[in-house]
Amino acid sequence: MKNKGWVEQEDGYLNKTPILQFLLVTILFALWAIAQSLNDVLITQFKAVFDLSDFATAFVQSAFYGGYFIIAIPASLFIKKYSYKSGIIVGLSAFALGCFLFFPASRLFTYQIFLFAIFVEAIGLSFLETSSNTFSSLLGPKHLATVRLNISQTMNAIGDIIGILLGKYLIFTNENLKTTMASMGKDAAKAYGEHALTRTLSPYKYVLIVLVIMIVLFAIARFPSGKPKLKMNQAKATLGETLRYLSHNKRYWKGIVAQFLYMGVQTGVWSFTMRLALEMFPQFNDRYVANFMLYSYICLMLGRGLASILLARFSETTILMIYSLIGSAMLFYTTFVPNITAVYAAIGVSIFMGPCWPTIYARTLETVTDRRHTETAGAIIVMAIVGGAVLPAIQGLISDATNMQFSFILTAILFLVVALYFYSEKKYDKKITRA
Repeated sequence: MKNKGWVEQEDGYLNKTPILQFLLVTILFALWAIAQSLNDVLITQFKAVFDLSDFATAFVQSAFYGGYFIIAIPASLFIKKYSYKSGIIVGLSAFALGCFLFFPASRLFTYQIFLFAIFVEAIGLSFLETSSNTFSSLLGPKHLATVRLNISQTMNAIGDIIGILLGKYLIFTNENLKTTMASMGKDAAKAYGEHALTRTLSPYKYVLIVLVIMIVLFAIARFPSGKPKLKMNQAKATLGETLRYLSHNKRYWKGIVAQFLYMGVQTGVWSFTMRLALEMFPQFNDRYVANFMLYSYICLMLGRGLASILLARFSETTILMIYSLIGSAMLFYTTFVPNITAVYAAIGVSIFMGPCWPTIYARTLETVTDRRHTETAGAIIVMAIVGGAVLPAIQGLISDATNMQFSFILTAILFLVVALYFYSEKKYDKKITRA
């Protein structure tokens, strides 16, 4: 179908990339990154206000990524029935509702209500990621799908930076909230904590305004369908047919496992870097340690930029295998070195996390050669985000049993396993090249 200068191919890809539509979809990557980085701020805030264990604080990520896991398949079925554009609009609307729920949650002073608001927010983000990751890869020629997805994913780092700056200046203050509250009486500490929670509303006010604008823009802009053309008498694939089709695809499921483990690395490191700094150096205040996350997200952006250059010249599996091995070594350093350089190693590892998610996603989706299964296959990859719900909770348990620094050994081991995945993909690429 020809429309607005693009032509939709038989497999759903376009002959060229529509710039406006690609930019709008790419902005979405920044929006859900803002939500993710604000979670890292909330974990530190909730730890102090509600006097939580590290395992309990990980429930923030469990609620967040659990929402992704539960909704990804329903989101894919919705997209399959309607369109990627409709899925995005639904996602933006649910995201806005979740942000709005922070307002009553801050008044009720209950951790569980905040978790519910984060869960609703995640429902919207699951729609957005299920739609946008696949849609970004489809908005142009097939051979540039990985490049487009890496460009879009670069906006994650920008969104992460925006989110942590919002948290640093609108939520955190120049104090160690946990230490300050510990020095107060019970009633005074509760009142002080309630006041601290009201500061969590400020960034979500601005996010809500942006979400309303984006809903309007997506409602009025025209987009390609991104759907493969069905042959005569060919029906759309059902969920059962897709699952049967995927059940025989070993590379696809290896990619799912790798994405699950990688999300454990990313979420665990980012969730607990500020907690690591505050535990190792109690004299640091909350606003100061927010700088460490800012540096982490800058490292992520630099890492993706460097990877884009390297991936254009060398084998992507070789680059990602080296990235993962170096990242694992840095996390082992974080685990065992008892000084400030351990914190900086946890920050610097984000350089080597940069290209992992989009590369695993694109390579895994490319194993699905029957395009009738694209939406559901993409949704299952998004479901692997549940690694960010499960594995940081385990890291929290390790921290409670030992200390926060030693808990980083889990992320080091997980990143090493991700390196093994890229090694196996490297061998597969060589095998295909020889054939």
